Amino acid sequence: MKAKKVLALGLTAAMAISLAACGDAATTGEAPAAASSAAAATASAAASSAAPAAASSSAASGEKQKISFCFRDDGQGENSPLYKWIKAGYDNWDKKDQVEIDFAQITASEGDYFTKIALELADPGTCPDLVCEDTFQLPNDAAAGYLTNLNDYVSGYEDWNNGKYYDSMKNIVTVDGSVYGIPYCTDTRGLWYNRKILTDAGVIAEGADWAPKTWADVLAACKAIKEKCPDVVPFWCNSGTATGEATSMQTYEMLLYGTGERLLDSNGKWIVKSKGIEDSLGFINDIYTNGYGPDLDLVLNGQASNTSARDYFPNDKLGISLDGIWITGNWKDTGASPVADYATKFGLAAMPTSEGQDPGNISLTGGWALSIPQNSDAKDITFEFVKHLMDPDACYLDTILAQGNICTRTDVADLDEYKAQPFFQEATQFLDFSDFRPQNDKYSSVSTCIQTMVESVVTGTSISDAEAQYASDVAAVVGNDSVVEQ
Repeated sequence: MKAKKVLALGLTAAMAISLAACGDAATTGEAPAAASSAAAATASAAASSAAPAAASSSAASGEKQKISFCFRDDGQGENSPLYKWIKAGYDNWDKKDQVEIDFAQITASEGDYFTKIALELADPGTCPDLVCEDTFQLPNDAAAGYLTNLNDYVSGYEDWNNGKYYDSMKNIVTVDGSVYGIPYCTDTRGLWYNRKILTDAGVIAEGADWAPKTWADVLAACKAIKEKCPDVVPFWCNSGTATGEATSMQTYEMLLYGTGERLLDSNGKWIVKSKGIEDSLGFINDIYTNGYGPDLDLVLNGQASNTSARDYFPNDKLGISLDGIWITGNWKDTGASPVADYATKFGLAAMPTSEGQDPGNISLTGGWALSIPQNSDAKDITFEFVKHLMDPDACYLDTILAQGNICTRTDVADLDEYKAQPFFQEATQFLDFSDFRPQNDKYSSVSTCIQTMVESVVTGTSISDAEAQYASDVAAVVGNDSVVEQ
């Protein structure tokens, strides 16, 4: 069996990895997982031919099969919901005596995780057998030849074929008719707010819900918080390259989609100059030039999301946060920053469209999937483990509750324990007006250009200059014939 740089199950130390900032990928305009299709095909073919021999050798020698599992550790180590899910799933698996699980977690910011995992997937010597894939990155990794086509596997997976997975979630892991992952979580985004702070600022009456109708309403609330609660940060949104895709999706695209525009036009060309882009950057500029956002040293680093969700918001130092439903996992009893009364202390409002135009609100939906790399030499047993991990009676229900994410299984969504979670009814209702990132293998590269553009505005570059640089960066990635100005 090929050697892998992993940690054994019995070990407790987390893998610490020093990586270059995501901004490196952004400035070059190259996708973290970019590779020539010819090189990917060669590596895939070599891995495919080597895998059966390795598996046969293990079986003949009586050795346990080994599954290495790579996922992102955001700093919680063995306390993270993902680690607990994998361990619990292995501990109650009826095949555990035949299989050894190696943890290959990457301790890194979100952006750095994508950079590191791309390198591991491309190298048969370090490639894991199972990987957590952000669904935005999945089309890119599939196009590069890094992921296994699971069509043959899911054809015999009863739960996949009998309606127990949402069709929208199955679609998000399907590229050109081929399935490249089993989706385990999804999400929506909105405006989290501290009820007491908004009440003290006069934004809402005591006991009332906040329901902004336009961006102007959001900015007015920020102004009131700054004036009435001077020790509080009025508004937090991911704003730099260090927070990677969170900046692209949770901040910029939530705004851009709220103007009615999208990243691509009806002809599939990337829009690089438009009123929607300028209005979106204008909102971000208003946040920071008016002093509504956090200090830049807090928001322009890879831990910004954790600082917001685990420190500033639960400790009454932040009024409004543009973030996703998963952050509730931090506030549960088992979370990184428990808040006993979070169900009543906080509120969740839908993000309004820019001027209240139809559909009135906007959200974006993403998610993560379990994928089997093409270079894995244990594909069959790994897929059996995936099915076990996704079994609600085994461990899936427990992990989706701990993660604070929206489930991808219809049967779990009907369980009373799942439906009773605070804010989940609201977050699930956001799916009615939620949209998706484009399923385009150039998206991850364009996303790094978005992050650079947003950070440049936050740090003082004019909107026009930032937009012009974005246009140049995107054209360098996708080609001049694939961009358009509006």
